[in-house]
Amino acid sequence: MEQRQVAVPVADLLDAPEGERARQVVMGQHVEILGNGDGWCHVRALADGYVGYLCSSMLGKAEEVTHRVTARSTHIYPEADFKVREIAALSHGSRFTVLREVGRFFAAPQGFVPKAHVAPLNPPERDPVTVAARFEGTPYLWGGNSGFGIDCSGLVQAACLACGIDCPGDSGMQAEALGREIGPGEALRRNDLLFWKGHVAWVVDEATLLHANVFHMAVAFEGLGEAITRIEAQGDGPVTVRKRLEIFE
Repeated sequence: MEQRQVAVPVADLLDAPEGERARQVVMGQHVEILGNGDGWCHVRALADGYVGYLCSSMLGKAEEVTHRVTARSTHIYPEADFKVREIAALSHGSRFTVLREVGRFFAAPQGFVPKAHVAPLNPPERDPVTVAARFEGTPYLWGGNSGFGIDCSGLVQAACLACGIDCPGDSGMQAEALGREIGPGEALRRNDLLFWKGHVAWVVDEATLLHANVFHMAVAFEGLGEAITRIEAQGDGPVTVRKRLEIFE
């Protein structure tokens, strides 16, 4: 099956040509081509298996990638100079091939990226909540998967993928696929996940959650008890499942 690579900073993965956003993909992510025609490609994102449609113009030749953006966002420049006008803004999770180091920059085929915002693909990071916390204040965006806008399941997926943990794109699939269910007598720990119908949040500690949510219209820290009470009071029901990722057993 033919593979291509996302060639724009952020692309909406649509449910149909000219349709609604289902999720997003960011620069350097690889997709498998399932079909194409009339300027659209039917694709499967290799990171999580999510299927949707992208404009053909948003895709380029699949290349080996070596590094990823670790900051919430960064910029790519036409020269190794912070004072020149940037080419584009890149999101957390963007991937590219490092050709060489030039001072404070990595040179890539697309331009120059600040070394302070970049790390090799391996080894992965170790603490998902630390990764998710970099998104604090990021605007809430339904179906968002980037440092420019993100939703609850996008925040969970971004943190998991950065830590080398396979993770689906939607909260319902995450509730089924991730970790093991935490028993009623077990205390919550950092990096546990709480799920509601249509929502998910990271456990920061026994008293605090971190989640992308419509109440704050942003990624925000919130008291655990306060969030549970608020979410139920607004009509979205109680916590449906508590999960612990296997790597933290």
